[in-house]
Amino acid sequence: MAPLSRQRLGTVLILLAVVAVVGSFAVSVATAPSAGTGSTNDSADRGRTLVGMQAEGRVAMLDANGDPLWRIGSETVDYFDVTMLDNGSVLAGFVAEDQDDCGQYESPCSRTGFRLIDPEPEPAVVGEWSFPVRSKLNSEVHDVEPLPSGEYLLTDMEYERILTVAGNGTITWQWNASQRYDAPPDVTRTDWLHINDVDRVGDGRYMVSVRNANQVLVVERGEGVVDVINEDEKRGDDANCKRRSGLADYSNDSDGDVLCGDPEIMDHQHNPQSLDDGAVLVADSENDRIVELHEEDGEWNVSWGVKSSNGVRYDWPRDADRLPNGNTLITDSRNDRVVEVTPNGTTVWSAATGRWPYEAERLPYGELIDDDRLTRLDSDGDTPARGTDSALPFVDRAYAGLSFVVSLPAWFQPWHIGVIAVAVVLVVLGSVLIVSGRWNR
Repeated sequence: MAPLSRQRLGTVLILLAVVAVVGSFAVSVATAPSAGTGSTNDSADRGRTLVGMQAEGRVAMLDANGDPLWRIGSETVDYFDVTMLDNGSVLAGFVAEDQDDCGQYESPCSRTGFRLIDPEPEPAVVGEWSFPVRSKLNSEVHDVEPLPSGEYLLTDMEYERILTVAGNGTITWQWNASQRYDAPPDVTRTDWLHINDVDRVGDGRYMVSVRNANQVLVVERGEGVVDVINEDEKRGDDANCKRRSGLADYSNDSDGDVLCGDPEIMDHQHNPQSLDDGAVLVADSENDRIVELHEEDGEWNVSWGVKSSNGVRYDWPRDADRLPNGNTLITDSRNDRVVEVTPNGTTVWSAATGRWPYEAERLPYGELIDDDRLTRLDSDGDTPARGTDSALPFVDRAYAGLSFVVSLPAWFQPWHIGVIAVAVVLVVLGSVLIVSGRWNR
């Protein structure tokens, strides 16, 4: 049998690449369930749901069927945590690019803070408090909450702190994470801790999510950190917290050790909700699951969890709220949806959103904290296992970047990017063989 010529071999490689891509897409489309709305919605009146969307740059109010009642946003703004205030306006964390008032940074720059949105008669921004940041990404105010005093409590990833702001815009108090964690020389130049959530859990007591440390703290005014969920047990393996230029022994005084919580408990979490003393619901984002943690004898462990809805695995969920009916409202960010699940994991409501929803609240409740109506849950069987990282990290990063730009269908998974990458190599190699074969005639 005569060997294939270069041109024929090149053609075979190109055809193989096409078959691999088209075939993998076709099989995935045929076998994948729907991630969005559908027949799973039951007949119960779900009320309205308020959603803040990061990549979509919008705040939206959804009706009981998941359809938008109103929306506001623009291409230059990302929205995060959203809260309906008693007067009917919406409080929202945000970051906006292409701003002129840049302080110490060059113009144009990005500014972050919080906005007040009045939905009536047409949604409009009616108030703003913000400050300039070095970069739009990983410098945002992700969370802002109203306090009984009339102040606003918020997180700040630019300077890695929590702070309170009076109605006149004056900063009235702040706690800097450098009081606990070893800080880099300039915290504005690296995504060091990524403090992404804060809730008032008592008079002068705040629960703080430190994403890159896999930890949730309780900070008390005048005292500092008084409690830690997922405390560092000195296991010696801090790689999970050190990746992506996160935690480090910046002062070179601890032999490389950092305060890193166990990623088996929670891995780069978002938006913890305190259910009561000793129970916290967490969006365990990089484990691609929602978990409820219970404290027993000083140890925090997973007592309940869920990892999928409508047959689709969660992909980087970033919010979970326990509702008074015992169900859990989940914001599944990279699947561009918000779902409600029962204690046994059954999906009873689902709504498609814009790209990368960050946080959702079911009205009229909002996010309830340490409320008597909130139910603790325990799994009857095994709790969901944590997610596993791809063997090819670039695939996960490419998938995350692509999902920020466009809404990806539920059937498209990170491994498809690997198939495409291999196909591109085959096409390039095949093209080279075809061209070289023609030159060698």
